[in-house]
Amino acid sequence: MNTNNDSNGLNLSVENNPIFSKIFSLEGKIALITGGGSGIGFDIAQCMIAAGATVIITGRREFALQESIKTLGKNAHYIVNDVTELKKLEALVHEIETQYGYIDILVNNAGINMKKPALDVTDEDFDLIIHTNLNAVFSLTRACAKRMIERKSGSILMISSMAAYYGIDRVVAYAASKSGVEGMVKVLASEFSKHNVRVNAIAPGFIETSMMKNAMSSDPDRMNKALNRTPMAKFGKPEDIGWAAVFLASEAAAYVTGVSLPVDGGNSIGF
Repeated sequence: MNTNNDSNGLNLSVENNPIFSKIFSLEGKIALITGGGSGIGFDIAQCMIAAGATVIITGRREFALQESIKTLGKNAHYIVNDVTELKKLEALVHEIETQYGYIDILVNNAGINMKKPALDVTDEDFDLIIHTNLNAVFSLTRACAKRMIERKSGSILMISSMAAYYGIDRVVAYAASKSGVEGMVKVLASEFSKHNVRVNAIAPGFIETSMMKNAMSSDPDRMNKALNRTPMAKFGKPEDIGWAAVFLASEAAAYVTGVSLPVDGGNSIGF
């Protein structure tokens, strides 16, 4: 048996110690996950449900959400919503809190990308990415944070990107939006944390989603470049992001706020 005591007398024995299961638990928590019907959002939902949370996923395609709910099980619910319709986001939060209970966790996962040389990106292209990935994220965060601050409790998670860490060609609008998210995390954490509302980000590396596989299969040079600079020499799995989200939303991360956590196999520090 591995038993230690810290200076405050806390029993740190792993075996038969309920603290280790409780501190990472999301039991009794309600999580809103935008874009939760597919990709990384779906895997975050799966992991949070496994940790005990009740999850509400949103998206634009009702059939896809219905299919996801079948897999996620009885602790998952869905609401059809387009995050780009900013004026409807307050009503979305009100509907969820009226029907299911207070939102404890917000995961701003919904987003879009565009791979195009910068000189070919139109103002309309740029505006669309910024509106979806940045404006909508702020509007929904504001709607949830008002209520979280009143209750003095909450965890807000953003999904960032390697594109916010270093220059990746042909994603200028996406990189700008995710760089904005990184700045937003720092400012909101500085404002909200005194109210016990934490704000953090996860920056996925190259994760094996269907979207990533399609993109990489059409650009083998890009795939090899990404893999070669990843010290772990492999791409990540969607559940790697899911479990990181569980950690950041749980009491295990009670003193973690304002950070952007790379989940990337070392890609952001690789050479």
